[in-house]
Amino acid sequence: MSGTAFERYAPFIQEYIYRKRWTDLREVQMEACSAILDTDDHVIIASGTASGKTEAAFFPILTTLYHHPSNSVGVLYIGPLKALINDQFERLSGLLEDSDIPVWPWHGDVSQSVKQRALKEAQGVLQITPESLEALLMLRPSEAARLFGDLRFVIIDEIHAFMGTDRGLQVLCLLARLEKIAGCHPRRVGLSATLNDYEPALRYLAAGTDRRAQAVGIQHHGRTISLCADSFLLPHDPEEAEKIMEEYNSFLYDNCHDKKCLIFTNSRGSAEKVIADMKEIARKRQEKDVFFVHHGSVSAALRQEAEAALRDRDGPTVAAATLTLELGIDIGDLDSTIQIGAPYSCTSFVQRLGRSGRRSGKSQMMFFELLEASERNAFEQLPWKLLRAIAIIQLYLEESWVEPFTMKPKPFSLLAHQTLSTLMTYGELSPPELARSVLLLPSFRKTITQEEYRLILRYMIAEDYLQRVENGAIIVGIRGERITNHYSFYAVFQDEQAFHVQSKEGEIGTLDSCPTAGEVFVLAGRTWKTLDVDMERKIVYVAPVRNNRIPSWNGGGGHIHTRIVQRMKKALEEDVCYPYLTPRAQEVLEAARSLARESGMLESSILPCGENSFFFCPWVGSKIMKTIKCLLSCGLKEPLQIYSVFGGDHYLQISSGFSGTEFFRRMAELSIDMDDPDMVLPENQIPQVDKYDAMIPGELLRSAFLHNELDMESAIDVLKDVEIYS
Repeated sequence: MSGTAFERYAPFIQEYIYRKRWTDLREVQMEACSAILDTDDHVIIASGTASGKTEAAFFPILTTLYHHPSNSVGVLYIGPLKALINDQFERLSGLLEDSDIPVWPWHGDVSQSVKQRALKEAQGVLQITPESLEALLMLRPSEAARLFGDLRFVIIDEIHAFMGTDRGLQVLCLLARLEKIAGCHPRRVGLSATLNDYEPALRYLAAGTDRRAQAVGIQHHGRTISLCADSFLLPHDPEEAEKIMEEYNSFLYDNCHDKKCLIFTNSRGSAEKVIADMKEIARKRQEKDVFFVHHGSVSAALRQEAEAALRDRDGPTVAAATLTLELGIDIGDLDSTIQIGAPYSCTSFVQRLGRSGRRSGKSQMMFFELLEASERNAFEQLPWKLLRAIAIIQLYLEESWVEPFTMKPKPFSLLAHQTLSTLMTYGELSPPELARSVLLLPSFRKTITQEEYRLILRYMIAEDYLQRVENGAIIVGIRGERITNHYSFYAVFQDEQAFHVQSKEGEIGTLDSCPTAGEVFVLAGRTWKTLDVDMERKIVYVAPVRNNRIPSWNGGGGHIHTRIVQRMKKALEEDVCYPYLTPRAQEVLEAARSLARESGMLESSILPCGENSFFFCPWVGSKIMKTIKCLLSCGLKEPLQIYSVFGGDHYLQISSGFSGTEFFRRMAELSIDMDDPDMVLPENQIPQVDKYDAMIPGELLRSAFLHNELDMESAIDVLKDVEIYS
């Protein structure tokens, strides 16, 4: 250990290092020490999972507070999940047990007595979610000013989970409002295990400030990675399909039941299904039930039970989870992770891979795909999930690539939300004061025009979300008060209609739709029968029974980046045997390669499929495909004589009065206005996508859909660049 670096830390941190029996500070901790103690920059600490990022941030920050105590809360820690805050609270409490620096958790599950003590003492480290920070600034601005008057640092954990989302833009707004209310100018420190390109993250971290930002940490971890991908083909014959399904479930069970293991799925229903199947096999084999479910519709108590079992049990423990266990909650050292299907992004893959081998340095991940046999067109027969898994793995192994993020161009919904929140903070503001307070926030400063904000304010006033008083100032209106007085206002992500499922044992979780009396369903890995429903309070009373009907939840798939889709095409083109594929999966891939070559889909993006009909597969991401489908279904429908457009993420089936060749020849000659919502939306359609879109006038919602949800420039480039074969 470097003596000079070690000596710079406060005595209680040195004691912590000795207790951990560390002989050296890790590389990322040394780099963070220099960046935080020797400069005045914002800092991003971006290194692999279990590399000591938390200590890398807190060692130098707490050393600074130890030598130069703050007159208020000195560190504001913003975490994306309450569970992550609870986990970090335990870690920091151990780190600071010998110091006089208190740590305060602050979110919806924390008691008012703890919050009152935090307000009274106004010292140390405060850990909070964006939603609780929104409520604090909105409802207690004077207390917030005292609480953060001498705030030195803001730590944003899992910063990649915020970037590119409305919630991430909300965090930037909150930090700017906090600085204005408290008169402080804290440095910002972001933590992430999945960043590859630092530049966008540095711009995000420094948004709205005059400080520069720098990044520390190693991009490539030194782990040993073990990967395996398997594919099971379900034939048409029901009896044969049942045999393959039994083989699939048995193989999955054999690879998880005797381990500490996380099974990741892409939906809540899939998580419930896989655990129900595993429990049934354990029952038939008369083996111990070690299986749990962890997703957003499972009650907090049962999620905590699953986390504790993974973290504290000595023996095997298996939990099926969605993205709820992607982030850095400490669940101990896992033997392996399993992915059902394929993740939608490289970012998810890196997070999920990093959940195993956190202490051993050996990460293990298996991919399982169920492929249903199809005799329709060539595209339907391709194993898209297996190809996506291969593409994501190869992009990570070859380039350490993860998806870049982009800021939403027209965040009108968040703008309306921050307008109401700002007025709740100040009571009333003149129109110029309101514009300065909201429109100059870093999330809107370069994207929203003054004219767009005038239109929004006029609409909110006309619809009683806002009200003008006699002196010309603006206050929150009657409808606005109803919205801001509900706890759900603090969150900017969409709320789901939730029916709370209750048994004699307590709350089980929530459902999106209400079951009928007598209906049977699976939730939290157990089967329940509906006894009664309280529609007014949205409570479903249940009792345990034996059955296996899996409920459905709202929510679609994730976005797939163009780089992933192009790598999927390359997997079909190249003659490579990937070492992580089982013989069964390799056989599926070889069959897909033969099919792709024979069909001609690799040479041409246009394939005929009947009279006046053709397939179009440009091998681009889901956002561009969505844009192309909107263009062909709306603005280009008449000039290209389009009768119908069908298809999904990867290909379209187009019926037209023109052949495919003539279709794209005419397409290349068309002039398209990329800023005209009429090109992608029917005349009277006003899409409400984000939570507070009801407060936005229709013409701006159409513009928001065009700029936020679609990629017009890329889609037009794709359509106009189709090679025409005579």
